[in-house]
Amino acid sequence: MASSRVADVRASDAAALIARLEAVPFSRWHLRARIVVGSATFFDAFDALSLAFVLPVLVRLWQITPAQIGWLIATGYLGQFVGALVFGGLAERYGRVRSVAGATALMSVMSIGCAFAGSFATLITLRLIQGIGVGGEMPVAAVYINELSRARGRGRFFLLYELIFPIGLMMTGQIGALLVPVLGWQVMFLIGGVPGLLVTALLLRLPESPRWLVGQGRVEEADRVIREIEATAAISPRTIEPRTIEPRTIEPRTAEPRTPEPRTAEPPMRAAELLSSVYRGRTAIIWTLWAAAFFITNGLNNWMPTLYSSVYRLSLGDALRAGTLTNVAQVAILLVCAFAIDRIGRRVWTVAGFIAGAVLLAMLGTFAAHSVAAVIVLVTVSYGIVGSVNAVLYLYTPEIYPTRMRAIGTGAATCWLRLASAAGPVLVGYLVAAEGTGAVFLMFAAAGVIGAVAALGMLETRNRRLEDLAP
Repeated sequence: MASSRVADVRASDAAALIARLEAVPFSRWHLRARIVVGSATFFDAFDALSLAFVLPVLVRLWQITPAQIGWLIATGYLGQFVGALVFGGLAERYGRVRSVAGATALMSVMSIGCAFAGSFATLITLRLIQGIGVGGEMPVAAVYINELSRARGRGRFFLLYELIFPIGLMMTGQIGALLVPVLGWQVMFLIGGVPGLLVTALLLRLPESPRWLVGQGRVEEADRVIREIEATAAISPRTIEPRTIEPRTIEPRTAEPRTPEPRTAEPPMRAAELLSSVYRGRTAIIWTLWAAAFFITNGLNNWMPTLYSSVYRLSLGDALRAGTLTNVAQVAILLVCAFAIDRIGRRVWTVAGFIAGAVLLAMLGTFAAHSVAAVIVLVTVSYGIVGSVNAVLYLYTPEIYPTRMRAIGTGAATCWLRLASAAGPVLVGYLVAAEGTGAVFLMFAAAGVIGAVAALGMLETRNRRLEDLAP
């Protein structure tokens, strides 16, 4: 039938477009997209961590208890859980760019609102809403950057973008340690909010992901974007050649209505497909990895400045500066990871990262938790190592799902990040009060062991086309 021939033509055009996208070397076009999306990710990191450097002040100002601290941190992650699902779904339906821009706008407006919060109840409500934007930006941004990349060198290309997240965390700590004692806690939320509105406008000027456009059957729009990329890489654009379709005989009016032409060669996405027989194993492994990795890093990141201040009796400035060292270590280790990941692979780095982090944290839990110097060194190094695994998960997760479900699959995986990150701070609050800091570090070490075991089942994806990795 003619409709099937049209579908074959569109499938052929889609394959040709993907082949062209894979043939384009990285250029200034990719750099611009990486910078703009990276700016949104920077403020995602800033907004996510800013509370950690506000809490030591608010604890004294509002007389917040350890349990309340845990719930304040957890509430933001619960919002992120909702945001990851909502914006992941929106990205599949309306595109990656508009979804990232919407999430960035929401988290920025709510950050400004947090600066004017006058009570614990108001702040916890605003952080819940802000979390929806924070949770929505990162997974969709990761999908967008991943879909722009060709197979060879995708790991380095992506991780150099992902490096902006720990840089954002690092800068949050440095700015917090410098400005909060001088200008007050509100400055953190203002810095996290106002520039984000400008970034939102820049995001809306980015072209849509060609892979998403192809998946939607919008091959002409995908062709225009790819031609733009080819032009910046000094490659002669290749226009989609029109193909001849045999003319159909004119049907009489009494004939049955023709079937509408398909918009895309891909079947529609259903969320249940994540747990289908094809993807169930991948999904179970990746959900476990996200939960284990971020249970460790976000638990440490959000609590350590407060622990340094309240348990180890460091001054506010020293506690904040010690807290920033973890993110400095993550940046350094992730930079090494970016240049090694396409050689050693995702699986080897992830398994090794979990094992190394678990060993260091177990050392703290068994004999070194009494020494503030040992705590600072071992927490800093273990966080840096496991933090590099976090970045690899943002690279790996979009690789194991097809375009039709890449955003919702990544969003759903990051939901386990949110749940684990919400549970971690609450458990730390209760464990510190009941058992001391040694028990806290042993709990994080156990999570590292679980992550290492799960990582053994990862699919290796290095230097393979996204279209070849998932049916």
